[in-house]
Amino acid sequence: MARLLPFPVVDDAWRLARPPALLGAAVLVFVPPAGLALLALAIGVLWFHRDPPRSPPDLDGSGGSNGTMEPDDARESDRTTEPDRTTELDDSGEPDEPTEPTTIAAVSPADGTVSVVREEGDRLRVGVFMNVTDVHVNRAPLSGTVAAVRHRPGAYKPAFSKDSDRNEQLVIDCDDHEVFLIAGWFARRIHPHVAAGDEIERGQRIGHVSFGSRADVLFPPSVSRSDLCVREGETVRAGETVLARI
Repeated sequence: MARLLPFPVVDDAWRLARPPALLGAAVLVFVPPAGLALLALAIGVLWFHRDPPRSPPDLDGSGGSNGTMEPDDARESDRTTEPDRTTELDDSGEPDEPTEPTTIAAVSPADGTVSVVREEGDRLRVGVFMNVTDVHVNRAPLSGTVAAVRHRPGAYKPAFSKDSDRNEQLVIDCDDHEVFLIAGWFARRIHPHVAAGDEIERGQRIGHVSFGSRADVLFPPSVSRSDLCVREGETVRAGETVLARI
């Protein structure tokens, strides 16, 4: 069945789309409008759970949206710049080994609009609101080891409202940073793709939320507003848009 779709989807999409698809096929002959509506619903569920491939930028942000410029310049342009690949010669005349970038580009955990930028104690939180038309597969903003995955029960307020901080959420704790997958008014299912002890790479799939919500990153204390490459209201892409340079 997956080969019939023009886009990849998460595995859970088939389970959610199966009931309306089967019911729609059964009633199509007897009540065509109802059957077509149910089949359209099934296709809509699959489309909502689409999982397009993403290409994270280099560690220093090269090749990614906003990642190769200073934070202020990043807001003015989406162009990218090739990294400097020049090498220095050591005393023996041999080229030195390439050095690791001095900064690491943290990428967005979700598609959507930056809706939250605020300090929490000595740490900075950046939240991305996912509209119903956005891709809802969430990706790791930074590489690391998952220390814990915790579920927090809560309310189901609209994900774009201030009250959504009290909503049901899943916390993926990576020690120096945390990712929060937050349910919304219509989103009632949070599906983690990782567990405690997993090693994750920047841009890797870490979960998805069914039917709208929010994804936040709580950065390490070393990250400040001056390190950000985005503002509230900007559109971002999971695993590709650089949120901050650390």
